Amino acid sequence: MYKVNISIDDVSPHPRSSINVLDRCHELIDIFPDIKFTLFVPTAYWRVMDDPDQEPYYLHKHIKFCEALRRLNRQNFELGLHGHFHSSIVDRSNNDEFRYATYKEAKQTINKMFLECIESGLKEYFKPIIRPPAWRMTKEAIKAASDSGIVYFCLSKQDYAIKTYDGADKNVNTIYQTCNPPFLPLNLTEQTEIVYHACEWDRNYLNKTMKDGLIKLLKVNKEEIKFCFIEDMI
Repeated sequence: MYKVNISIDDVSPHPRSSINVLDRCHELIDIFPDIKFTLFVPTAYWRVMDDPDQEPYYLHKHIKFCEALRRLNRQNFELGLHGHFHSSIVDRSNNDEFRYATYKEAKQTINKMFLECIESGLKEYFKPIIRPPAWRMTKEAIKAASDSGIVYFCLSKQDYAIKTYDGADKNVNTIYQTCNPPFLPLNLTEQTEIVYHACEWDRNYLNKTMKDGLIKLLKVNKEEIKFCFIEDMI
């Protein structure tokens, strides 16, 4: 039996990284009624390197977006945290919020995430799950997240990511991504976390082509699949 979770990163109010991806999710639900999606949401998404003059997309300022998340069927969807700004707000990249973070810096970021969850009215919808932007997170940041109440860490075994953990991923409940097409092609393992993106500029964006490829894999192996939320992947 294969445990399978479908994750989608960067679900945010950003116009090109929006809830449009949910249309593909609902098409999949029509075929697989018990499919499970974990949506990873940055609480104030900010593509600093691309558009430094654009203000952060704070969740509480985007009421319709938050309403859409609250309306999701909780039999099929759960929400996980995907950073606050997603970027460290320095001249490095858009994806390194936890890549260089000290314990104190990570604690401050996590507290901002929690406060935004409250202010947006989504606190009860988020589960204690985190995926750091681009899967990168220092040992100190992992400890800070765990000390703050994060229970599940969705990480990667890819060399560029795992070296940032410095072994701390072995001390917490960790679910590793197994494929993110087209970079890591679709396949099934005992614990399968298939990762897509909501941002349209990413080659891993869950568009129609990506959806159709996923349908083929799931249909062929339907009798051997158990769809799971993150907590059931452990």
